Amino acid sequence: MKLSVIMPVHNERRTIREIVSRVLAVDLGHLTKELIIVDDASTDGTREVIRELVATHPDIQPVFLPQNRGKGAAVAQGIRVSTGDLLVIQDADLEYDPAEFPVLLGPILAGHADVVYGSRFQGSPHGRRVLYFWHSVGNRLLTLVSNAFTNLNLTDMETCYKAMTREIAGRLDLRSRRFGIEPEITCKVARLKARIFEVPISYHGRTYGEGKKIGLKDGFQALWTILRFARWEAPAADVGTVTLRRMARLSSYNKWLHDRFDAYLGRRIFEVGSGVGNQTTYFVERERVIASDIEAHYLRELRARLGDRSNVRIASFRFPLSDEDREDLRRERLDTIVCLNVLEHIEADRATLEDFAAALPSGGHLVLLVPAMPSLYGSLDVNLNHFRRYEPTGLRSLVSAAGFAVDTIRYLNRPGVVGWWLNSKVLRRKVLPRQQARVFRLLLPLLRLEQERAPSWGMSLLVLARRL
Repeated sequence: MKLSVIMPVHNERRTIREIVSRVLAVDLGHLTKELIIVDDASTDGTREVIRELVATHPDIQPVFLPQNRGKGAAVAQGIRVSTGDLLVIQDADLEYDPAEFPVLLGPILAGHADVVYGSRFQGSPHGRRVLYFWHSVGNRLLTLVSNAFTNLNLTDMETCYKAMTREIAGRLDLRSRRFGIEPEITCKVARLKARIFEVPISYHGRTYGEGKKIGLKDGFQALWTILRFARWEAPAADVGTVTLRRMARLSSYNKWLHDRFDAYLGRRIFEVGSGVGNQTTYFVERERVIASDIEAHYLRELRARLGDRSNVRIASFRFPLSDEDREDLRRERLDTIVCLNVLEHIEADRATLEDFAAALPSGGHLVLLVPAMPSLYGSLDVNLNHFRRYEPTGLRSLVSAAGFAVDTIRYLNRPGVVGWWLNSKVLRRKVLPRQQARVFRLLLPLLRLEQERAPSWGMSLLVLARRL
């Protein structure tokens, strides 16, 4: 495992040799490390010193930006060129001590955290240098505002010391150029539902005479950054994640959907494609639950939400299954497989259903939900990587041929059809707009009409089947 140390630098000729020496001297045990120094167009001779250091230290990778773009841009560039499994941001002055890397990395290496903040205000045994009162007030005020918008309880949002996993760092899509990088990272890790820890660190702050660069205008920029990214969502290219997060806010719909098949569930459940756990949370009181997904960031969120439960296993199974995975599932003694809005993403749907049958004993239950009405297939399906939408007759034949007896097959969610048709077939959007999710919430009472009498058409098809 490797640690990437991202060091943004601008006019730090007086301290660059010492801080590099301290970073390279840190003993991280089994971890290897690389040091990415991103020089932000220094003009005081810093670049020449960096070139001298690179000549004698092969662990240093220099990046020389052609023009000054700010700390945020330098950090973003450093993340892009880094190769480590873990990352930590290290300023090029001497305010933060690299000897505390093991403290920062501890919660991540122990499997408890995805992101760790080094707090200057938690009372490190090594202490901190006493400096500006109003600077401290400003830091705490910005942290308070950030916490109000992110619903976190950090003590030091503005700290430089932030360690994180590669999976988190790769999803940040950083935009801030100057010191707005700190609140931007905080807003985004909160929106990504990362597991965030704080640890106490020492702090040896500089005076402005010693080279401190942050000022009052950066405080106002930080406030604007908080407002700008407080409602941030992952880039539109990750349409599936955006859609799942918007569906997560439709808790009444998720509960309504669960109630449609709850009585069919057994005691030992394998959920295929758990995503961010919109349905998984309804299963956790069962004897055994295997929550599976192939996306690393979904697995991270599932561990954060459910990983402390002894009856829940977070796993990753790809379909069609390997022989090893088939045997693994047989040992779990499953009695129910739940597959909601997943089969349409798998090209080999017949082979996948046969794998489901092989994992279940005779009489075992299958709960399957798929998108319905092939005539609705459009841009939303394309961007969600759907291979197909299904119709009842063909779906019944497919499930039966895989070794199941179909007890129920019915349409669900007639109110959603018009919105899907409009966005996917007419407007050809890539993702459902946030405001339309709010509109759908207003239409949820109409779903109660489907409880007694199944509609003759709808957005989805629900299948309840038994293993022969």
